[in-house]
Amino acid sequence: MNRRRMLQAGAGFLTTGLAGCTGSDSAGESGTEARGSTERTSATATASGGEAPEGVYVQSFREDMYVVGAGGGRRGSETGTADGTSRKTDGANTTAGTSGATVSAGTPSPSETASTNSADGVGTAAMPVAGDYRFGLMYAAPHVFWTVNGDERSKATIEEGDSLHLMSVVWDPETRTVLPDTGLSVEISRDGELVSEEVIYPMLSQRMGFHYGANFSLPGDGTYTARLSVGGTNVRRAGAFEGRFAEPASVEVEFPFTEATREQVSSPPAPNAGEPGAIAPMKMPALPTARAPAPGDLPGTVRGTAESGDAKLVVTTLDAPPAGIEGEGQYLAVSARTPYNGLVLPAMALSGTLTGDDETTFEGALERTLDPALGYHYGAVIGSVESGDGLTLSVGTPPQVARHKGYETAFLDMPDAELTL
Repeated sequence: MNRRRMLQAGAGFLTTGLAGCTGSDSAGESGTEARGSTERTSATATASGGEAPEGVYVQSFREDMYVVGAGGGRRGSETGTADGTSRKTDGANTTAGTSGATVSAGTPSPSETASTNSADGVGTAAMPVAGDYRFGLMYAAPHVFWTVNGDERSKATIEEGDSLHLMSVVWDPETRTVLPDTGLSVEISRDGELVSEEVIYPMLSQRMGFHYGANFSLPGDGTYTARLSVGGTNVRRAGAFEGRFAEPASVEVEFPFTEATREQVSSPPAPNAGEPGAIAPMKMPALPTARAPAPGDLPGTVRGTAESGDAKLVVTTLDAPPAGIEGEGQYLAVSARTPYNGLVLPAMALSGTLTGDDETTFEGALERTLDPALGYHYGAVIGSVESGDGLTLSVGTPPQVARHKGYETAFLDMPDAELTL
């Protein structure tokens, strides 16, 4: 085995630093040279040692990737404008479609709806299922990455001998809901011999949204077997998700690593690099994207959107809590997402304070919850809400996920956000 690198993550995400990564522009470029150490960086350090813009910005490249099992392995195509970027206009999150049409970020285009919001079908037959989970596997060129522990980042450069950046997405095959907070480990073997073994990092990227990933070193070309294992999630489940995703599961996936597959992996430059905005997510029919529901698609009464540290916090209230959640009264749900693309922001510690008539009517934690209609959100039973009540949202711990380039300075310094309901 060339390398063994373990991360003790698991259920205690609030007390354990998870990892973040940023994609390198391409092999051999300044700042992407192999190093064997991890170094602490300031909030504005980039892979090249320059100053990154504060907040969300367009990364400098669009990585293509080899998707294992998608018609024999294919590069993910993109959604968005011809230049591959998403923009924010008039305070709304918008993404221009490939035809030039504009749709809300978080609202898939018609061609995407069938592949992201419905049960698995065409294009997913080769993606393995175990227990409640379906697994996808893909890889790109090795990436520089940043780890996140609390509100601090550490930069880890590419190690000598790193061959690829291996990624996995885990989802519910019935609803194609991506499942954060399951934890995922990978064992790679060739001809029955273990090559590498890691608990890989939960990550957030503009092209992929939430996924798991890490750099791996392979001894050469050939066919490898990746054993992907999840431990189950400790996130509260509601509705049709109640009682599911609690048990561990594993699958084995064979994948080729050859000159031919490497030719399918590239990092072309992206226009508008460094400007406010984001690269549009890839459009891969075989794989879902972890998008938050569009505000208009959320159940209940949508009360508005607060902002904190570039995150969009969409607030809705339901007359009663979803099935499986105890308590009487109205249910407050906060759907946290990125700007521009509306990607889910998981693994936060979020609390809320509700006031009305100069009195505090609710003060407490908003629990991480997974529900088929609300998606991944933060929620609590709060009694009752009146029009004009004030809501203060406080982030105790920012998202404990890896950050690809374009997100490395965002979602860390997250002040209180206020909203009048």
